[in-house]
Amino acid sequence: MLLNDEQKMIQDMMRNYSQQKLKPTAALRDKTAQFPAQELKELGELGALGMTVAEEWGGAGLDYVSLVLALEEIAAGDGAISTIISVQNSLPCGITQRYGTEAQKQQYLTKLATGEWLGCFCLTEPQAGSDASALECKAERDGDEWVLNGTKQFITTGKHAQIALVFAVT
Repeated sequence: MLLNDEQKMIQDMMRNYSQQKLKPTAALRDKTAQFPAQELKELGELGALGMTVAEEWGGAGLDYVSLVLALEEIAAGDGAISTIISVQNSLPCGITQRYGTEAQKQQYLTKLATGEWLGCFCLTEPQAGSDASALECKAERDGDEWVLNGTKQFITTGKHAQIALVFAVT
């Protein structure tokens, strides 16, 4: 694949960061189950947490090839951080950018795209795995609010997220 100059620059930047900052400490983070808060903050400052989000919402406004290049380089240094970056870009940021209202974008998307906030995606359930057609978690209206009843598991960044996208049946 031929990369343009911007894509090469992103690949080089993420490779340098990953090899210098992530790889030397990845095994220790895995061994101690340390959440990479500082590394994610730094990657947010580099634009990695909202790569395909439009600039008007605090993102880098880049293409998906650039995102894949960044993920590949980050994964070479720390696979867990690459997963967090992938989830943040594709699910909380991607879904909010594509389907969110203007108010939701103003309230959430800029914070997600810049890395000020982390988001998580709650799909997996004990009895259903990741089969969305077998979900049992319910969302029911209670006046002006929605009440969720059910159990989710295996939520990447769940414990550290400020916002959650939850799949539920109505």
